[in-house]
This record gives sequence, C-alpha cells and structure tokens, in this order.
Amino acid sequence: MLQTKLAPGLLALALAAPFAYAQSASPEPAKAVAGAVNPGAIQALKDMGAHLQTLNRFTVSTTLTGERVLADSQKLQHSAAAEIDVHRPNMLRAKMVSPRAVREIFYDGKRATISLPAQKAYSTVEFTGNLGELVSKLEDHYGVELPMADMFLWGTPAAPLDKIESAMNAGQDFIDNDLCDHYAFRQGNIDWQIWITTGAKPLPRKLVITNRSDEARPQSVQYFDWNLKPTFKDSIFKFTPPKGATAVELRSLEKKGEGAPK
Repeated sequence: MLQTKLAPGLLALALAAPFAYAQSASPEPAKAVAGAVNPGAIQALKDMGAHLQTLNRFTVSTTLTGERVLADSQKLQHSAAAEIDVHRPNMLRAKMVSPRAVREIFYDGKRATISLPAQKAYSTVEFTGNLGELVSKLEDHYGVELPMADMFLWGTPAAPLDKIESAMNAGQDFIDNDLCDHYAFRQGNIDWQIWITTGAKPLPRKLVITNRSDEARPQSVQYFDWNLKPTFKDSIFKFTPPKGATAVELRSLEKKGEGAPK
C-alpha cells in the first residue's frame, strides 16, 4: 500500500540539474529508461523496510504539503502534520493536525481508540494484533487511515513491491543534514520519489507523490523526522476519556454496506 490517499499532492520544486553528492561507495544513478526496474532501487526499499522492522521504540513526525485541483485546473495548496509514538509490537499513539480537524489514535495492545478532541467524541474497538495488522484492520473494516501507515508495512509481505512498474536511482541529495539516496518509482497512475538516508540504518526522510491521472499533475510532499531514543512512558498509549467526552460507535464498512446491492 502506497500512501497516495494522505493528500492529493504538492507542486514540488524541481531543479533543472540537481546536485549528486558522490561518495566512493555510492552507486551510480541509473539512466531513466521507460518501464525499467533497477534491482538496486528495489533492494533499497527492502533494506529500508528491514531496518524499519527492527525499530522497537521510536517517534516519527511528518509535515505534509499537498494540492487540491479546481475545475479550471488552478491548484490550491494545503498542509497537515502528524506525529506517531511507537512501542512494538503492539502499542501506538498518533496525532494528526490540519486546519479542519485534530484526530488522535491510541492503541495499547488490547483496544484501539479514535478520538476527536474538538467534538468531544471517541470510538473504541477491541483488538490484540500487531501494528501492521492494526493498520489493515482500521482501513479495511472502518475506513480509517493511520498516518504514515507504510512504515509498518515495509519489510513485510504486505509491502507493494510487486506493483512497481519502473524504478530508478536518481542520485543523492541532502535532507537537512542527512545525506540521502534518492529513488524514483512508477506505479499505475502514480509516480513517487523517496529519499532514504545512506549507511547501515536507512530511514525515509522525504516522500513525493505525483498523480498522473490528473492532467494538472497534483503532488504531495512529506518530510519525516525521527527520534530513535524517545523518553515517553507506555502509559501514553492508554486512552482515558476526557471529562465530558462521549463514546460513539465506530461502525464497520461491512455494517454500512448491509442491505446494499452486491
């Protein structure tokens, strides 16, 4: 699953001749060939996923800038942010903030809770699976998407490697002070680029998604910041309803579809 649903996109700043920060051990960027899949680019995703699966306690935050395309092709830019605290295999807290809403997700290994603080409402479902299973459960059964959900799928059989139609090594760039390998992929009507830190501990630092099904080519850009030595306590994963909050049912997609034509 590639997170194309988080935002329609952002107009990325493209450099006519991007700098490549060469190192003696760095692979040479592949030449762009339509439909070609560079095995090294695929292996980079596998290595990143394998490393992500080794992270037991971490905090990752993201800022997202995207585009909405109007009927006359004018683009409107919007932004959002999210932060996730994780203690594998089965504890998570996420907070998503946009101008329209604030949403929080808590998972303590026994139950998952979705909270809307501004509306003073929350929904809780019983669940005991790992974080990858939680991602699938929330989306498949309830239509709820966890921010940065791919972090829990890369390095597992659910990673969408078999759907990649072209892959290339696009060189190197700095994201803040981190030297990153830059890769570009094509998947159906989606082009996406990822910047992964170099070295033995590869982490995603930037993601750009372009929607080619729209002639306006809307894009989204996400930056990721990592804290691999967080100081949070496990008590943060347990949801305690604030005073005045109301519990509401989180209806499954199956229930919503009951009685509908099949």
